Amino acid sequence: MRILSGIKPSGTIHVGNYFGMIKPMVESQKRGQLFCFVANLHGQTTLFDAAKMQRYTSDAIMDLVALGIDPERSVLWVQSDVPEVCELTWYLNNVTPVGLLQRCHAYKDAVAKGIPANAGLFNYPVLMAADILMYQSNLVPVGQDQKQHVEVTRDIAIKFNQTYGEAFTVPEPEIREEVAVVPGVDGQKMSKSYDNALEIFAEGKALRKKVMSMVTDSTPVEKPKDPDKSTIYQLYRLLAAEAQAAEMAAKFRAGGYGYGDAKKALADALIAYFAPFRAKRQELERNPAEVAAIRRKGAEKARAVAAETLAKVRKLVGTAV
Repeated sequence: MRILSGIKPSGTIHVGNYFGMIKPMVESQKRGQLFCFVANLHGQTTLFDAAKMQRYTSDAIMDLVALGIDPERSVLWVQSDVPEVCELTWYLNNVTPVGLLQRCHAYKDAVAKGIPANAGLFNYPVLMAADILMYQSNLVPVGQDQKQHVEVTRDIAIKFNQTYGEAFTVPEPEIREEVAVVPGVDGQKMSKSYDNALEIFAEGKALRKKVMSMVTDSTPVEKPKDPDKSTIYQLYRLLAAEAQAAEMAAKFRAGGYGYGDAKKALADALIAYFAPFRAKRQELERNPAEVAAIRRKGAEKARAVAAETLAKVRKLVGTAV
């Protein structure tokens, strides 16, 4: 079984990214062959700074490997290193109804907010379909808000297969219902856009400072508190052992346990949980040649699979030599 997932290179990775997407991605390596890519072409719909794009792309490779993606076991590559995906996008464009793209959330949301929607954003779902179909993916793990992208991919694959003949595996979405929204320091969904994120690879002091700035209510120390309404506890239980999480919950309910003490426990848990990942990340930063080799080898493996699919597609559409 082939499982496909990707991540846009958009800056520093945070705790919400890890528990919402990367940890499930790492765990999927035990279930099948993972195809994991850094979606730098998708990032170009909103990022127009070449230096940042290069840095974010390199950072994303190091982040994924440090957090558990095994480039020997899985196929890890950068989207633009497989140019065949752009050719496949063109073939898919020609069987994709405009109305299907007009109904896609990302484009509709941009228009509704008055954001200039470029052709790349409009055509984004077709490139995403090419990413999925190029590697004959069986399963695409996504959050509920990303389900539409896989549904669009299925529609395009079926239309192409009906028009030209069987070329693509029609993928299935795997909806991760169990992944709750990870809150940021202000209680909203953790996001770089909201400036409320806890960065995984931040230094200890900086991370502690961010944790201690978390927004809480005015309940006095001596009063009981509901742990399930506390952002501190919601984050702590993602990181701590079950017994430790139960102990903090009990302290909240009993009273006499202040938010300051809870924040200190959370900061300790964050630093301890991600310590081995930080060490691996630092090792990769010291070895740029290793990172370059991981990228190159990943592209070679991905292009070998892409070539097989594209040869089949070219023959079906009549562009093969």
